[in-house]
Amino acid sequence: MLYDEFISWREEMNKKILEKGTTNTKRFFNIDGAVYQPGAISTKYKELMGLVASMVLRCEGCIDYHIMTCIENGVTDEEFFEAFDIALIVGGSIVIPHLRQAVSFLEDARRHMPSNK
Repeated sequence: MLYDEFISWREEMNKKILEKGTTNTKRFFNIDGAVYQPGAISTKYKELMGLVASMVLRCEGCIDYHIMTCIENGVTDEEFFEAFDIALIVGGSIVIPHLRQAVSFLEDARRHMPSNK
């Protein structure tokens, strides 16, 4: 999925989920956002950890989301590719298709998003 399509779809689905979801669903969404806030570890590195975990778990939507938030937090291409290496080592060759998708999405997101790189 390319950047514009992902943004539109994600916003639409989140709206529907939060309108119809239970209290537990809303709590989970809140916790998910809260754990990435700055603390002893900066948001930048938390997002990179989320990206690696998403690649190992093979969640395309999560990979795309973390790429966007990493860009927003100033992650450079060099940092992305070191994180991709960690995902490959942890997850093995099954991660390679998701690496391809991640690089494709990263290139598209760089064209659409302001960057701090």
